[in-house]
Amino acid sequence: MERFMHLDWAFRSLRLRGVLLLALSLATLKAQDFVAIFDGKTLSGWDGDPKLWRVENGAIVGQTTPTTLPRQNSFLIWRGGRPANFELKLEYRITGGNSGIQYRSIELPDIRWAMKGYQADIDAEQQYTGQIYEERGRGFLAMRGQFALVELGKKPEIIGHLGDDAALKRFIHADGWNAYHIIAKGRILIQMLNQRVMSGLMDDDLLNRRLDGLIGIQLHAGDPMKIEVRNIQLKNLPSER
Repeated sequence: MERFMHLDWAFRSLRLRGVLLLALSLATLKAQDFVAIFDGKTLSGWDGDPKLWRVENGAIVGQTTPTTLPRQNSFLIWRGGRPANFELKLEYRITGGNSGIQYRSIELPDIRWAMKGYQADIDAEQQYTGQIYEERGRGFLAMRGQFALVELGKKPEIIGHLGDDAALKRFIHADGWNAYHIIAKGRILIQMLNQRVMSGLMDDDLLNRRLDGLIGIQLHAGDPMKIEVRNIQLKNLPSER
């Protein structure tokens, strides 16, 4: 039994190395392959509560105040498609609160501007920034520094370590702009922040995973907060065979 367990971990280690090599190879592709999905001037192509979203100084700004607090998390949704395999690059800056970048997500039919799906987490305290979360779904899937495997009916299992949580946290600019890079390829998700791999997921939960969906930006319910996002670029990748 011990021998088989050793072989299993060796196999998983090889899979993880292959996934990370894929991420690094994709990240070196030429920037001109990306297409801007935010024009830097207007919210054309995006849909959200006009009381909460605006464009200012070349960035999308989502902001809540004591008089505009939403009852639940509210999202600005990109209406340009439902990407499946892709890379998404953007820069963000957060002031207070909690936010995130939704991808491969769906809209809730009974709540306007509410989403469910994968989220590249962001928070002002840097407790969760970089992790893979599933909004209104399975919750925490891969914490910062983890590469996790999720299977049907099971909790996420850590199959690889991407670095120490505290060490990775030091690469996050608490008061400045940060560069997010999200890669979605089949069942594999990889999230990089400021050129560091922060988290990864192999989603083998055939019932709950999604292989395509909407992109969005989150404003979290609760205390007043502000999220700014700029230079949003998308590159579609070849379909899985």
